[in-house]
Amino acid sequence: MTITVPGPTLGVVGGGQLGRMLAEAAAPLGVETIVLDPTPDCPAAPVARDQIVGDFDDPDAIGRLADRTDALTYEIELADPDHLATASADAGVPVQPAPETLRTIQDKYAEKEMLSGAGVPVPDYRRVDSVADLEAAVEAFGAVMLKARTGGYDGRGNVPVRSVDDAAAAIREIGSEADPDAVAETFVDFEREVSVIGVQGDGEVRTFPVGENVHEAEILRETIVPARTTEAVAERAQAVARDVLDTLEGRGVFGIELFETSDGEILVNEIAPRPHNSGHWSIEGAVTSQFEQHARAVLGWPLGSTHRRAPTVSANVLGSGEKSRPAELAGVEAVLEREAAHLHWYGKDDVRPLRKMGHVTATGDPDADPTDLLESTRELRERLEFR
Repeated sequence: MTITVPGPTLGVVGGGQLGRMLAEAAAPLGVETIVLDPTPDCPAAPVARDQIVGDFDDPDAIGRLADRTDALTYEIELADPDHLATASADAGVPVQPAPETLRTIQDKYAEKEMLSGAGVPVPDYRRVDSVADLEAAVEAFGAVMLKARTGGYDGRGNVPVRSVDDAAAAIREIGSEADPDAVAETFVDFEREVSVIGVQGDGEVRTFPVGENVHEAEILRETIVPARTTEAVAERAQAVARDVLDTLEGRGVFGIELFETSDGEILVNEIAPRPHNSGHWSIEGAVTSQFEQHARAVLGWPLGSTHRRAPTVSANVLGSGEKSRPAELAGVEAVLEREAAHLHWYGKDDVRPLRKMGHVTATGDPDADPTDLLESTRELRERLEFR
């Protein structure tokens, strides 16, 4: 392969914070980006070459994006796989990861079926097409997490169910009793939640070090790298992540969320066919960030190193307050004054409760204690506030 710069133009369906950071990482490679997003002046717009304003499932908008770019990708699962495949064929440009992979991952039941069929360990699960199905799952597994098969994120579309008496109400919360279109997964007695960011290139597969994820109300708060687990568990997580990658079609970055059980086993929770929140640490903490890796992989270029530079903690900055208002973050000087701390602002105009507005990353010395680094990063984030 001969690569020259200026390079190709990458079309990205989605212009949120992931599209923004992807455009930032692609630019030094000589790769320009054009994003498609329904929100005018979306977060990625200031750093991308251009934005096409259109819905993620608008075939005309996706076609126009394909006509102006050399390759297509997506940073949000709401992208329409059929329209992506059609636009790719009509314009003669590749789309990565493969639309078929996106189609499968958009459906949590289909995702579990794919993984379990390939022998990848997942929590026990059942398809839920009625209240009776959910009641049977609760009787079989005990407490379960009811998940809408499509459209859920950051805890939305997920409802815990601990008793058969709660089944009907839980189904109404995510849909309708007549057509729940859901999956029930047994609650996992996990020691910690971990993740592996995997990359599939052109004949190459690489994985980043295992990260430990701290969630509250099913929203990611912090990622700690290295994960505070044993070497054996970390090796098992890496092996399972590679097995997951073997089941997926197409090039790109995949966020693979995992449970470490109390007896040291690894189970796959969910997969994201794109850069993932739990990989944000890699911008400062790894030799090559997950965003640069995604650009390289989608274009078929050689992948970069996934080695960790230093112990790293990434902490999300979430919206506060009770209602939406113009976004203004104060206390930024606290981050700027801290050695080896970095602020990433996502450029969203309005702050809403628990909306992801940015993140803070801190790196430590090679022998830094991950728990101490986590606590100091939390303290640093607490000095930020929305006015």
